[in-house]
Amino acid sequence: MSVVRVKKSKKHILRTFLNHFFLLLLSFVMVYPILWWFFASFKTTAEMSSRDLLPKVWTLSNYIDGWRVTEKLTFGNFFANSILVSGICVVGAVLSAGLVAYGFGRLKFKGKGIWFSILLMTLMLPSQVTVISQYIMYNKLKMIDTYFPLVLGYCLGGGAFFIFLLVQFVRGIPKELDEAANIDGAGTWGIYWRIIFPLMKPSFVTVAIYAFIWSWDDFYSQMLYLNSSSKYTVSLGLRMFIDQAEIRWGQLLAMALLSIVPSLILFFVNQKEFVEGVATTGLKG
Repeated sequence: MSVVRVKKSKKHILRTFLNHFFLLLLSFVMVYPILWWFFASFKTTAEMSSRDLLPKVWTLSNYIDGWRVTEKLTFGNFFANSILVSGICVVGAVLSAGLVAYGFGRLKFKGKGIWFSILLMTLMLPSQVTVISQYIMYNKLKMIDTYFPLVLGYCLGGGAFFIFLLVQFVRGIPKELDEAANIDGAGTWGIYWRIIFPLMKPSFVTVAIYAFIWSWDDFYSQMLYLNSSSKYTVSLGLRMFIDQAEIRWGQLLAMALLSIVPSLILFFVNQKEFVEGVATTGLKG
């Protein structure tokens, strides 16, 4: 018996070792491009074609020159514009999507199922299908070269995905809480703001993170609606390092590396609430 146990123990150790070895190898393969990206931001232009991971000559010129995009604009202007747009999108998505989700999850009205089905059908509608009609509408409303086309969608319902996500959470809240609040004299708005809204914090964090990252990384809409360089966001600011004459790879990599910092900070600071929100909404499985 002892010999059999020793053999099983050796097999278990070998299997565990192989599993960890392949996991580490796969992790390195996935992380290597990020490591190359980080070290390449400290390389000179002449070293960009080098196969070496570490730069031979470390330099901060890519960060210094990249931050000063033009004589009048710095990359800080683009960061400020992106923070403004993403901040409005986050607040608008949380408030508007929460209200719509509360209506679909708690209130009773005619055609509720039909309207919710139509809402879910828009998830399968590519954004390219509606882009022409949206551009014509915003152009007639004199909203081109403003931030309104970028934030209105988030402020008017937040989108079908956010509403669907929050509806699943609202349906999971016991209705006895609504009944108890109603007995105490709370109306429809009172139940939402005092009962439902505070309980939806984990799902709101999930919505906020998604809204921030999607609006922060958006390039297509911003390129379509923004014309003035002073109103450019980070995504459009990175494009300024690419012109017909040359591509300033060092500065592009350096500023691109800085551009992901806000999203990483937001995710890691709210990681616990994000996981909790995903676990209690319609994103499971």
